[in-house]
Amino acid sequence: LPTGTRESAFVYALSAATISHAIARACTSGDLPGCSCGPVPGEPPGPGNRWGGCADNLSYGLLMGAKFSDAPMKVKKTGSQANKLMRLHNSEVGRQALRASLEMKCKCHGVSGSCSIRTCWKGLQELRDVATDLKTRYLSATKVVHRPMGTRKHLVPKDLDIRPVKDSELVYLQSSPDFCMKNEKVGSHGTQDRQCNKTSHGSDSCDLMCCGRGYNPYTDRVVERCHCKYHWCCYVTCRRCERMVERYVCK
Repeated sequence: LPTGTRESAFVYALSAATISHAIARACTSGDLPGCSCGPVPGEPPGPGNRWGGCADNLSYGLLMGAKFSDAPMKVKKTGSQANKLMRLHNSEVGRQALRASLEMKCKCHGVSGSCSIRTCWKGLQELRDVATDLKTRYLSATKVVHRPMGTRKHLVPKDLDIRPVKDSELVYLQSSPDFCMKNEKVGSHGTQDRQCNKTSHGSDSCDLMCCGRGYNPYTDRVVERCHCKYHWCCYVTCRRCERMVERYVCK
């Protein structure tokens, strides 16, 4: 994390979003004595809808989350100023992604499920959705340098330093090491002998996981319960079956 890579940028952003998300939800569930439901929005919810329920208290979550996440960088005397600015910027990007995840959620009311009226509130998306948004920003993160701009130093894009850093983009200071190869100095275990999915096109695919080195197939014996039968009353008996499964590991 102290190296200032693209991966540390993602971790800082996701951590900040997670903290604020947890606080906002804890307010809603009544687990925190210092806060309650979020405020009722000022705009009307639309025809057939009414504000109600208990909204996630995003404003309180952002306020307290920022105090918790950013305080070490504002009082810490060790570490470079560039790393502090990078962490503060990426933490705010994480909270921005959380703000963008606030959406209107509704519950139907009416005779026999007619949904003649709906009670609505503002709620946060699940953290997995926020993480997916940040993963997209991670893939398009901008490399920056700490450069004098006016009377102070700022983080500016390394290759496009004619423009300021956008508030919505993750930034990093150093290029990432080659995580494909084992490197104990940077804490990378490499991908050799990692199990991969031959048919996948995602990050677990053999093409990506093995970094172009190829893969070796092997056969694995799997023992599982099978031919299960329910007996009245009340127990189940099963047989043990064996089958051979082909798996793949990176060279």
